[in-house]
Amino acid sequence: MGKGLLVFQSDFGISDGAVSAMYGVAHSVNSDILIHDITHQIPQFNIWEGSYRLLQTVQYWPEGTVFVSIIDPGVGSDRKAVVVKTVNNQYIVTPDNGTLTHIKRYYGIEEIREIDESINRLPNSGESHTFHGRDIFAYTGARLASGVITYEEVGPSLKVSDIVELELKESTIEDGVITGIIDIVDKPFGNLWTNVRRSQFKRLAKNYGDAFEVTISTDNRKIYQSIMTYGHSFADLRVGEPLLYINSLDNVGIAINQGSFADAYHVGTGTNWDVSIRKAPKIIYG
Repeated sequence: MGKGLLVFQSDFGISDGAVSAMYGVAHSVNSDILIHDITHQIPQFNIWEGSYRLLQTVQYWPEGTVFVSIIDPGVGSDRKAVVVKTVNNQYIVTPDNGTLTHIKRYYGIEEIREIDESINRLPNSGESHTFHGRDIFAYTGARLASGVITYEEVGPSLKVSDIVELELKESTIEDGVITGIIDIVDKPFGNLWTNVRRSQFKRLAKNYGDAFEVTISTDNRKIYQSIMTYGHSFADLRVGEPLLYINSLDNVGIAINQGSFADAYHVGTGTNWDVSIRKAPKIIYG
């Protein structure tokens, strides 16, 4: 029985024993299993952020890695407990509640199976309906990562097209203006990561040092509008100055050098947080 790689993500925090209980269940399946974490600091019930963190992480792990992702406000309801296989043969064990949205759209899911709880559930846990992270997801993930079960033994196959998805918006460019959304905050630094792709931005940005007018709004209410510089890195700007840059996922980021943009302007994330970027008009002094 192989060691396997098991990677956890949740909104449980680390102030109580929930995460440790999941580790214990995994080690009870195989004491040699290698356990790692994405994060347990997802904001409570924030399925969107859980979905994005999977996209940020999964693609960089080896084939066969098993991820257990639990942001589950519908625990105990009729939402499905599933395991998906990605296009590069990693596995994600999770509630089917939207947390697979970004992986499905931008990475690729090859297959999905519903967890058969009559087989893949922690023994003697059948009367508990509030900690599926421990009783179903961690247990199934550990069994899969350790080779106790094959992927086919997870449960019956479902249609990939039926996976529950959150609403997404694609960035657009028209008349020299790029419009997108704030996907996520780069914690703990407070940088804003947009869904504007580098290839799209490069249609406007020809050189480092170019100036752009950036507008951020939510629900048709303007939160921020100012001119900032396109920088190669944070060090290109003085401390406290705002900049545009290309982040580690090859999208446009918005930052304050050595400051938190999110905190400074109280910016949130998701499809109701809009950003527009346009080349700053040249100022001609008379």
